[in-house]
Amino acid sequence: MIMRVLPSSKQRGSQAGFTLIEALVVAGVVGVLASIILPAVSNAKGKGYGVVCLNNMRQLTLAWTLYAEDRDGYLPYNYGCADTYATIANGQFVNWANNVMTWHLEEDNTNETFLARGGLGPYLLGVVSPFRCPSDRVVSAEQRAVGWSQRTRTYSMNAMLGYAGPTFMKSGTNVNNPKFKQFTKLNEIPDPSAIFVFIEEHPQSINDGYFLNRPNMLPPHWYDLPAAYHNGGANLSFGDGHIEYRKWLSKGTIYPHEENGVLLPVEVPLDDTRDYDWLMGRMGVER
Repeated sequence: MIMRVLPSSKQRGSQAGFTLIEALVVAGVVGVLASIILPAVSNAKGKGYGVVCLNNMRQLTLAWTLYAEDRDGYLPYNYGCADTYATIANGQFVNWANNVMTWHLEEDNTNETFLARGGLGPYLLGVVSPFRCPSDRVVSAEQRAVGWSQRTRTYSMNAMLGYAGPTFMKSGTNVNNPKFKQFTKLNEIPDPSAIFVFIEEHPQSINDGYFLNRPNMLPPHWYDLPAAYHNGGANLSFGDGHIEYRKWLSKGTIYPHEENGVLLPVEVPLDDTRDYDWLMGRMGVER
């Protein structure tokens, strides 16, 4: 008779697979690797979005320049909310960006046709992706509830550039900043490399495409706030076509990118006005 020797319980466990201790060690190693790799992947993704944003800025600024060259140097219209709404209602898509964004369900938030039809749209061949940074996926609770994941625009134009519309322009002066020159033609800008054209705007203030602040108002306030999607900073384009990244330095510049993440206008802390001063110095030229 052949005798069979059965393996001990210890031997059976080792043949069956990992022990509990081995499984815990493997899980620990996987956890450590994930903690190392995932931030690197996220960082790389963020840098990729930043590159796309820079390219968007280049395309918009090139379109802005071509628009002016086709019109004897006149810059694109740069309307506030009232004049943007009025022209769209009349079937005219003349503003550089033909939409006003809100936290509600108005079609301007998602209707890309308005952006493509007029203003800079034709100079982008109807492609609307350059109007939005891929890092900007901010929607309101109301919008998220109906399945929205993003709105259509991240960028705004410097309010002191272009014809600002009948609501704001009186006798050639912008009533919002009467002490500053309104540049309506490209050759009026004394140093295009020193005046910004497009900027990423905070989602709470972006509504129209008209980025306005009032540097002569005291105490200083942010009326329209720059965004900080890229490692606490934003991309800006300038009149000569170059792009700059600005990392914000002041505690009073960065607020959560969410619905009601900041209540505007918000006072700039007087003990740190570095970001405000930097941006206002590149906004325009006093008369």
